[in-house]
Amino acid sequence: MAFRVSNNLVGILNFLTFILSIPILAGGIWLSHRANTDCEKFLDKPVIALGVFLLIVSLAGLVGACCGVSWLLWIYLFVMFLLIVLLFCFTIFAFVVTNKGAGEVASGRGYKEYRLGDYSNWLQKRVNNDKNWRKIKSCLQDGKVCKSLQEGNVTFSDFYKSNLSPIQSGCCKPPSACNFTYQSETMWINPSNAVSSDSDCSVWNNDQTRLCYDCQSCKAGVLANLKKDWKKVAIVNIIFLIFLIIVYSVGCCAFRNNRTDYSYSGWKGRYP
Repeated sequence: MAFRVSNNLVGILNFLTFILSIPILAGGIWLSHRANTDCEKFLDKPVIALGVFLLIVSLAGLVGACCGVSWLLWIYLFVMFLLIVLLFCFTIFAFVVTNKGAGEVASGRGYKEYRLGDYSNWLQKRVNNDKNWRKIKSCLQDGKVCKSLQEGNVTFSDFYKSNLSPIQSGCCKPPSACNFTYQSETMWINPSNAVSSDSDCSVWNNDQTRLCYDCQSCKAGVLANLKKDWKKVAIVNIIFLIFLIIVYSVGCCAFRNNRTDYSYSGWKGRYP
């Protein structure tokens, strides 16, 4: 019996996924051999895992749909079902853990101040973990997030009007509560060497490789940026989830077609 439209559609979708998995896998392997920093090394294993996953699943769906191999198509549908459940749970989780936390408007300033305690306990634990933060800090340093500020050469009043990103506000300058004297965008002096109640004031260092990268405000800035990104990812996930459900439904039709064709062939074999 000729394959139905659903089988062909599943085959086409999985062929496209198979093609997509090749550059993803190649990129992960390239990173694993060329990575020189903790930031780059942090990415290679997830990228390779994603590439292998897409490669295997797409092959199972492609062969199962186009060659009528029902058990491969069953495995493909089972994995798709698990993926839908996991994606749904992650989307709900992303909205929950990013529900808390927002920057505080500083008086007379164009940027906001960020406090680590304003964010969910789960996120706080992630950035307070020394191993995790070492990798994040490596990414911040490699990304040169403070370099644009160092090259600005703006005046004191212009700097306070700047619309800094959460990471720039938290990592590239001391908190406003420290009352440091402005020298340049990333150079601040404590005129009286007074001890402040804010622990970040003692952590700040004018060394351009250190700045406030170990400050609580820097961790809060990272979480503020992460919160914004996760909100966007959650919205994309909803769209992708709808797409997966549609593909899963089409795959179920293809699986039913395979079973029907097999039953029909068996019936004809018994009754010529």
